[in-house]
Amino acid sequence: MSADNTIYLASKSPRRRELLQQAGIEFELLLLRDKPPRGPDVSEVVLPGESPEAYVSRVTQEKAEMAWKAMQMRRLPARPVLAADTTVVMNGQILGKPADQQEAIAMLTLLAGHTHRVLTSIAVHYATGKQAITQQSEVTFAALSTAQIAAYCSTAEPYDKAGGYGIQGAAARFISHINGSYSGIMGLPLFETCQVLRQAGIFIP
Repeated sequence: MSADNTIYLASKSPRRRELLQQAGIEFELLLLRDKPPRGPDVSEVVLPGESPEAYVSRVTQEKAEMAWKAMQMRRLPARPVLAADTTVVMNGQILGKPADQQEAIAMLTLLAGHTHRVLTSIAVHYATGKQAITQQSEVTFAALSTAQIAAYCSTAEPYDKAGGYGIQGAAARFISHINGSYSGIMGLPLFETCQVLRQAGIFIP
């Protein structure tokens, strides 16, 4: 149990920070490496034959495990560690964060006029155990013109988000229907997150 009802968030996503604040959950950031020179703490490369569900769950649990070890190595106060990962899946294909404008345009072209899945996995590592849940939602995009896609991809919005869009941003005007968790599509399903954190000893009214 966390003595001060605070958790560590092992994510640099501003959306996840906003969602935790919205839920009234106290947190401190505990960030992992994601760039050279020493390379990332957790590889996000999809393994051969790995399903989207297995991929997002594995990456999230590895992040939670590495963050827990980092907490111990840095001799930080012992608190539950929350990690999360989100992936967009279209016809079985995992769509990560676009590397450039060409890739972002290709992703939005693929999503336009179709329904895709958004998988967000959360994992909590704490003193007496571990918990992990993967939440799935479906998002339907309206048909989009080439000009609409190009205009959106000329902004900064697509480039730090799985699938090349953020539901909480300008892309909301393209989305005709969702089935599932709005916060899960943003990157942190709050209902499931609160359930798991309660099991880890965090008091959430």
